[in-house]
Amino acid sequence: MTDFKALILAIVSPLVEHPEDLVVTPVETDRFYEYRLAVHPDDVGRVIGKQGRVAQAIRTIVYSVRVQGNKRVRLIIDDRPAKKLE
Repeated sequence: MTDFKALILAIVSPLVEHPEDLVVTPVETDRFYEYRLAVHPDDVGRVIGKQGRVAQAIRTIVYSVRVQGNKRVRLIIDDRPAKKLE
């Protein structure tokens, strides 16, 4: 299976001022492979963009990767800072 976490980080890291705060959490449901992207609150505007254009472009790239089976990929952008495991 494609490493969606690495793909998302490769796309988003150059866009933000706080790349160390990026956290991608995979969650598998019955219908989706969900990837929750947590960004620093100062970087939310950079990731979403004007009228959501940057977020839509990121989703278009991620969703274009083929997945085996009937499940689909979903990207959720979360503006609350995630707690890192230490």
